[in-house]
Amino acid sequence: MPPIRVFLVDDHEVVRRGLAALFDGTPGLEVVGEAATAASAIQRINATVPDVVVLDVRLPDGSGVEVCREVRTRQPSVAILILTSYSDDQAKLDTYRAGAQGYYLKEVDGPALIAAVQKVASGGTLWSEGEVERLQSELSAASTDDRLSSLTSQERRVLELIGRGMSNKEIANEMFLAEKTVKNYASSIFSKLNVSRRTQAMAYSARHRRRHPA
Repeated sequence: MPPIRVFLVDDHEVVRRGLAALFDGTPGLEVVGEAATAASAIQRINATVPDVVVLDVRLPDGSGVEVCREVRTRQPSVAILILTSYSDDQAKLDTYRAGAQGYYLKEVDGPALIAAVQKVASGGTLWSEGEVERLQSELSAASTDDRLSSLTSQERRVLELIGRGMSNKEIANEMFLAEKTVKNYASSIFSKLNVSRRTQAMAYSARHRRRHPA
């Protein structure tokens, strides 16, 4: 059975040397190339077509996410294993979406990393369904908070009342405002939240209440 051909991408030479020693010293694994930059990685990976690329997220001339996306587009048979020092949920989700088969921190021990390379080389994934769902949920919630932060205090109050299912007329009575003023507030809220329907605004309000209970 031919060895698993591994390509290393990291801008730190000492890291590449350590990984090369680990993989070349493991029966069934063979390091077939290295790169320290995004540009050289894409070029050399396309030339060598390895089985697995062990890839850092942060590179001096670009992002490992872009390298991952480019490689997976051009060479879909090549598995990508992210190995980085950065525990970043956005980076994790970005690399997952770009087609990476897993995301490990550099503190992982040698046997676990070898097992990970072997697993993704055989077509497996290191992502659990629960982990991906958690990342998507947390980042979606963070995006919601960012949009809500753009609302004025009056708009937040109007959104809160919309979330309770109140009509513009009921909100106007509650806040001692003209109904037309409430309608204008609602239009501004919908624009800032990038929604077009009242039910979508109600969903935003509900998510905010769950994350920030009174």
